[in-house]
Amino acid sequence: MKTLITLNINGDAREIYIDARRSLLDILRDELALMGAHRGCDSGDCGACTVIVNGQPVTSCMMLAADWNGAEILTVEGMAKDGQLHPIQRALVEKGGIQCGFCTPGFVMNIKALLDENPKPTEAEARAWLAGNLCRCTGYAKIIEAVMSVAEESA
Repeated sequence: MKTLITLNINGDAREIYIDARRSLLDILRDELALMGAHRGCDSGDCGACTVIVNGQPVTSCMMLAADWNGAEILTVEGMAKDGQLHPIQRALVEKGGIQCGFCTPGFVMNIKALLDENPKPTEAEARAWLAGNLCRCTGYAKIIEAVMSVAEESA
């Protein structure tokens, strides 16, 4: 049975009929062609599918889309504006905080949530916040450097 829901994604209201058993990640990728959130572990442990829902980072693989009717959802596709990378994205590129890129969208979204809540985190606070995001390539140091550089720029 299909359920009609409205998702406000990246500033655009989208009405969609969904199977109420499907995850938010499934709907974003399969129904709305928003491929930024990646399916990694499918158990909420890797952070690759992180999006921001109503101002909070969530692992979209673990959330039923039907539970988010009317929610404000920000995906990595909504971060760049007018063809320009968001400062978080730019810092990750400049500091070498991306390699294969699989984990990057999840990191971008969690970094945004961190800096929205705490614009001046310490390095320890940034590391603790991002502990749920796994990366097999970068070793994390460059990602943390990127976070700290964005925080310094916003001073």
